[in-house]
Amino acid sequence: MTTETQDRETTDGFHLVIDALKLNDIDTIFALPGIPITDFLRIAQADGMKVISFRHEQHAGNAAAAAGFITGKPGICFTVSAPGFLNGLTALANATTNCFPMILISGSSEREVVDLQQGDYEEMDQLAIAKPLCKAAFRVLHAEDIGVGIARAIRAAVSGRPGGVYLDLPAKVFAQSVAKDVAERSLIKVVDPAPKQIPAPEAIQRAVDLLKGAKKPLIILGKGAAYAQADAEIRSFIEKTGIPYLPMSMAKGLLPDNHPQAASAARSYVLAEADVVMLVGARLNWLLSHGKGKTWGAGDSKGWGKQQFIQIDISPTEADSNVAVAAPLVGDIGSAIGALNQAIGSGLGKVPAEWTGAIAERKDKNLTKMAETLAKNPPVMNFHSALNVVRETVKANPKAYLVNEGANALDFTRSIVDMYEPRRRLDVGTWGIMGIGMGFAVAAAAVTGEQVIAVEGDSAFGFSGMEVETICRYNLPICIVVMNNNGIYKGTDVNPRGDAMAVTQFVKNARYDMMMEAFGGVGVTAKNPEELDKALKEAIASRKPTLINALIDESAGTESGRITSLNPAAAKKKTA
Repeated sequence: MTTETQDRETTDGFHLVIDALKLNDIDTIFALPGIPITDFLRIAQADGMKVISFRHEQHAGNAAAAAGFITGKPGICFTVSAPGFLNGLTALANATTNCFPMILISGSSEREVVDLQQGDYEEMDQLAIAKPLCKAAFRVLHAEDIGVGIARAIRAAVSGRPGGVYLDLPAKVFAQSVAKDVAERSLIKVVDPAPKQIPAPEAIQRAVDLLKGAKKPLIILGKGAAYAQADAEIRSFIEKTGIPYLPMSMAKGLLPDNHPQAASAARSYVLAEADVVMLVGARLNWLLSHGKGKTWGAGDSKGWGKQQFIQIDISPTEADSNVAVAAPLVGDIGSAIGALNQAIGSGLGKVPAEWTGAIAERKDKNLTKMAETLAKNPPVMNFHSALNVVRETVKANPKAYLVNEGANALDFTRSIVDMYEPRRRLDVGTWGIMGIGMGFAVAAAAVTGEQVIAVEGDSAFGFSGMEVETICRYNLPICIVVMNNNGIYKGTDVNPRGDAMAVTQFVKNARYDMMMEAFGGVGVTAKNPEELDKALKEAIASRKPTLINALIDESAGTESGRITSLNPAAAKKKTA
C-alpha cells in the first residue's frame, strides 16, 4: 500500500476537531496562535474556517463569549497552554457569570508528565484550575474521543442556563492518527442541545393570578430575555398586558427604548412603588439591589420591600436567592412567555391609570430635564454633550452594535443612548468587568458584518487597546470613541506627596487616535460635538476602522461612577 493510499484512509486530531465543529454548524474561531495550536489554526483556516487571531487571549475569549450571546451558539476560543490558558480564564469565568455560551479550548502538556510534576513545557493541571470557574470542564486523551468531547462541551454550554465550558486538548492528541471509518463514526451532531422547558400549568396560572390582582405591576427585562431571541412573544405580552417595563442594560432595544410603556426614565420610582414585579431573564443580584432595601422602597438598606415577585428562569435554584419569589416560572423564556400569552387570552384587564399616569408624569419630567442637559454645549465637551452625538448617531443607525465599558462612560451611555433593536447593546454585564471592549467589538463585527460603535472610557480602553491592530488587520467596520478625560474617573486628582502623578491620572492629552493610525486605520481627535458628529458619520459611511479621541473636560466624572456606595472610602466620607 502506498503512502498516498494510507493518507486517504486515515485522519488526525487536527482535522477531527475541525470536522466536529463544522458538523455542529460552528464556522468561526477566536484565538491566539502558539505551541501547540498554531498548526491547528493554519489547518482550520485552510479548511474554510474563519479564524480571528488576537493579540491577547483574554480578548479572544471575550470575543467568543460575545459571539455566543449574539448567535445563541457557543463561541469558540483557542489558546496555548499554561499562561495562554490562564489569560483566557477571566473571559471564561465572565462568560459563565453572564450566562454566555462559550467554549475555551486549550492545548496542554501531557498527563503522564503533569501528574508526576516532572517539569514539562508550560506544565499545569489546567482542567483542575478551570473547573471552579466554568459550567463544565472536559479533557480528551484520545483522538477518537474528540467528537464526544466537543459534543459534550456544546451541550453543556447552551443547555439550561448557558455558560462557559473548558475543553482540554493535550498536544499529542492533535497529531494522533485515526482510521477514517472510525473517525467518521466518532463524530456527533448534537441534536436539540438546548431543549425547551415548559413551566407547569399551575405555575403559569399562579403568575397570571398575581398579575391580575396587581395595582402597580412592572416587568423587568434582563439580558437573558434578549439572549432567548423570543422577541415577538415578549413584545406581544408587554403590549397585550399594558404593563410598564424596565430593561436592564443589555436588554435595551428588545423593545425600542422610546416605546410608550418603557419606564427607564422613571426607574427609581417604579422600582420603589411597584407591587408585583415580573422578572424576565433578570436576576435579583447587586444590579437590582438584591431585591430589597431603599431601592425597593424599604425603610432601610437591609429591609424587604412590599413587592411580590414573579420570576422566569431556566434554573429553579435562582428563585428565592435573595428574597421570596411568589410565583417562580421554571422554564425557557420563549416557552414561558408563550404559555403566559395563551393563558391571558386577550389581556389581563386594564393597568390602573393612576399607576401609568404617575409613571408618565415622572418620565416627562425626567426626559425634559435630560433634553435640557443634552442641549447644552459647554466650551469643553463633557459626557452629556459628547454622548448626545452618539445618541443621535445610534438613532440614525439602529442596527449598529453599541459596545460600552468604563465607569462614567458606561453609566452615562446607559442612560443617554437609546437602543432600537434587540441584542445590539453589549456591555460589561453582571460582573462590571473592564476589558471587554475590543473583544466584544471584534466579535460583533466579525459575526454579523454590521457597523460597531464602541464607547470607551480612557481607562477601560487601556485594558484591550492593542486589539486596534486586530481590528485593522481584518479591516472591521468598528468605530471606537474614547472618552478622554486624562484619567480614571477624572484627570484632576493630585498626589498629596507631590513626587509623582496621582494614581488615577494618565498622561495629559494622550493621542489615542494615533494608535489606530499606526496600524493603517483612521484616527481623529474631536474637541467639540460638531467634530465628533462629523467623525462618526465619516466612519460609518466608510466602514473603515476608526478611533475618535474625544476630548472630555477632565473634571467631568465622579468617583466610581454610579457604584460609589461600593467604594469603602467614599462610603466612609458620606457617613462622616
